[in-house]
Amino acid sequence: MSESREEQALNAYIRLLKSKGASEESLKQREDFLLKLAFRHEDELNESCLYRRAVENMLEQVDRSFWPFCLAITREYYPFWANDIKAIAALNAEHAFDFELINWQPKDINLKKIWASLDKEQFELSETWPMKAYMHGLRQEGATQAIVETRIKLVKLLLVRLKDAPEKTPRVYRTAVDSTYPLFDRKETRRLFLAVVREFYYFWIGAPEASSYILIENSDFA
Repeated sequence: MSESREEQALNAYIRLLKSKGASEESLKQREDFLLKLAFRHEDELNESCLYRRAVENMLEQVDRSFWPFCLAITREYYPFWANDIKAIAALNAEHAFDFELINWQPKDINLKKIWASLDKEQFELSETWPMKAYMHGLRQEGATQAIVETRIKLVKLLLVRLKDAPEKTPRVYRTAVDSTYPLFDRKETRRLFLAVVREFYYFWIGAPEASSYILIENSDFA
């Protein structure tokens, strides 16, 4: 009997993690979670939207304190599910599948309090330049002033979370994203936050083609 798409993806994902030295407990934890993802195929949904909905439905069944861990797993697993070899290779190059612990987490914050003071927050030049470049990119793509202001405010929130990070690496960026996502109560805001931080990441690392990743209407998960 041939394997289903999900079985093939999960087996490939687990094999890679094993090669990276994942413990049996860690593998079992990931496998148990991913087996619970339910994909309800709907004709109007593209693959990334289908995946995002499955993840969102699954997150609603677990405590928010586990969301950062769940987001990390589903981000790792998505390119296997989508059979995107290039994305798997890129994540591997960024050490996304390594099991060396990051001994850093953003400080706990009161979202309402920090949100109200974001426009007064002072940022270093290394933080201001990617923000300005992202703002320019948004305007070049035809974003309205309201869209620009909302997205830049979400970027500022992420940069505040990253202020005491020990290094500037993709893993640190993802850690800040995953710990910030559960702070939002509304699903629509969480979707927008993920769309924004995906776009802004390329400006944060100074990628020459950063503007090409801007998709104003994008609310996909992965």
